[in-house]
Amino acid sequence: QVQLVESGGGLVQAGGSRRLSCAASGRTFSSNAMGWFRQAPGKEREFVGTVSWGGGSTYYADYADSVKGRFTISRDNAKNTVYLQMNSLKPEDTAVYYCAAYLTAQAIGVPVYWGQGTQVTVSS
Repeated sequence: QVQLVESGGGLVQAGGSRRLSCAASGRTFSSNAMGWFRQAPGKEREFVGTVSWGGGSTYYADYADSVKGRFTISRDNAKNTVYLQMNSLKPEDTAVYYCAAYLTAQAIGVPVYWGQGTQVTVSS
């Protein structure tokens, strides 16, 4: 049974930083794309970023314009964990953040596996 468990959410002041973690279990995802999405109150879930496998030890990331330059996705395959480092946080980054995993090496289509989400609240 595959599980994705996010952690690291909480309350942070605007301009601050936060790192979210997503621990996967039930299978390894070292050759699969993984990503982060978020959903703010009253809004639809939106793409934050993904990290895809390019073969061998090559991974490449893609980000939404709204977080580019502020957020960074990384992964530790030994721990089967993906991270979302969020810097220069803004109140509009307030949302429930979801980790997701694809069955493909590249982030194509809709992820198959989802975590339960972790709340990030940025105060002004």
